[in-house]
Amino acid sequence: MTVKSAIYGVLAIQLVLAGLLMGGDLWRAFPSIGLPSNQPRFDQPVQPGDQTRRYRPADMPLAPARDGNPRRPFTSTSDMPSRLVFGKDGPSLTMTGTISPGDADRFEAFLDAEGTDFETVRLNSPGGSVSDALAIGQRLRQEEINTALQEGDICLSACPYILAAGVSRAVDIDAQVGVHQHFFDVNTVLPAFLAVEDIQRGQGAVMAYLNEMGIDPLIMQHALITPPDEIYVLMQEELTEYRMIFTPDAQADQTSD
Repeated sequence: MTVKSAIYGVLAIQLVLAGLLMGGDLWRAFPSIGLPSNQPRFDQPVQPGDQTRRYRPADMPLAPARDGNPRRPFTSTSDMPSRLVFGKDGPSLTMTGTISPGDADRFEAFLDAEGTDFETVRLNSPGGSVSDALAIGQRLRQEEINTALQEGDICLSACPYILAAGVSRAVDIDAQVGVHQHFFDVNTVLPAFLAVEDIQRGQGAVMAYLNEMGIDPLIMQHALITPPDEIYVLMQEELTEYRMIFTPDAQADQTSD
């Protein structure tokens, strides 16, 4: 056997092994592709111990109209923009829609044009690009902006990372914050063994970011065990425990006591 033949033989074996590994991963993933989550719909009320809901934004029903909230044109994920829409409402900036790749750059351009003369960012988003959410959050913390959710608003998937950036963070009791696993911009069809390094690096970046923002990284325990087609909706008590709801003045009072 020549050296050339031996090299071709090794390459052939490697291709066969790669095919077997990929086939195994796809075979294990096929049930979740063919049989999506059977959890209750997102519009079903949650209670302690029953907090996991289906997460298919395009299928989510419209939320009912809310009194006292006339300036919020988008009421659910199914009628939201496909990328973030930035707007001003008095002393607040509204950030609504899916977080798409490039939205962090668009946010920088918005700030360049409109300035940073606002106190609070009001969020209403089903999530999206993790890297863009982290970049937007870093800029908000740099500007020492507050974040908030109003009645009926949602902040799911990558959106909580923007919420976490607020110096003060408020979540209405009738708003919903939810977390789940992320793909960190990796093609979801590819088998996990091809993306594990990127996934681990992404998880590490998220944990460091949450710690920097003053959020208890243990919040990630719920995200890591909730598959991407489901969402774990955090109760108010959990949001407070993990410091996703946070008021610096209240913290200072507790410290002085």
